[in-house]
Amino acid sequence: MNNQEQHGNLPPAVISTKDHLYLEDMLNWNLLAMKKAHFMAEHCQNQTLKQELDQIGRMHQKHYQHILGRLNPDQSGQTTTGYMQ
Repeated sequence: MNNQEQHGNLPPAVISTKDHLYLEDMLNWNLLAMKKAHFMAEHCQNQTLKQELDQIGRMHQKHYQHILGRLNPDQSGQTTTGYMQ
């Protein structure tokens, strides 16, 4: 069994600067998308559209927290509810 198979999908202990910048971008994209969806949902009159926007915001929040959980495996049990501000 090689080293990759033993560790599964664990991130490396050290990442390159390029990888760090990409992960930072991914976090920023998801945070911004979550905030925009939440803002639009708050100002939306159409209830169907409001529900869809809320769902989109929750999806981006879930992605954001998933990425953070991969980067901070010791804190992966901590979750927040609602939108981050």
